[in-house]
Amino acid sequence: MASSKSEYVFYAPIPSGPYNPQPQQNVVVLTHYRPTPDYCCQRSLRLCISITTSLLLLSAAVFFLYPSDPTLQLARINLNHVRINAAPKPTLDLSFSLTIRVRNRDFFSLNYDSLKVTVGYRARELGVVSSDGGRVRARASSYVNATLVIDGLQVLHDVFYLLEDLAKGVIPFDTDTEVDGSLGLLFFRIPIKARASCEVYVGTTNQTVVREDCYSK
Repeated sequence: MASSKSEYVFYAPIPSGPYNPQPQQNVVVLTHYRPTPDYCCQRSLRLCISITTSLLLLSAAVFFLYPSDPTLQLARINLNHVRINAAPKPTLDLSFSLTIRVRNRDFFSLNYDSLKVTVGYRARELGVVSSDGGRVRARASSYVNATLVIDGLQVLHDVFYLLEDLAKGVIPFDTDTEVDGSLGLLFFRIPIKARASCEVYVGTTNQTVVREDCYSK
């Protein structure tokens, strides 16, 4: 019976040649990147510019879209007639024709419910006239006409001032204009109110306005 005997076998690597190339492994070692000071400054500058631009755009949007009250201006005032009645009591008859300019400075339409004009003499109310509501387009103006007629107004308390003004030929009146309404902002209605006062000096000879000084409140 034949017995087997273990034999040691040596395996040699296959020699590399043009037909059996050996794969090569390349290792790339990257060093830690440290940004330069110029790069950090440029990055901070870009960040500051972006934040500043965003704030400017936000401020501009708030400035243009934030609702503001309309402006009122006494565009025209004419004294139709004025007469002093001495007997039996000192009374005053006068008639005014006024044109009020309502200017909407916002980018949304303005709906006003009423416009009221009060005419006074030396801090005393003579009469009030009001008009119906209306609508003013965005960034536009609207003109409202009103007529005030006063007959038989007793001026007993101011008779001395009235006689003095008649001697000068000029009677000072003061007008107070007020408008109430709402501003349409998308689905919301923002209530607004505007008021303007004027001092009007009317000549008694030709019944015309000599001078007027107006200011908003």
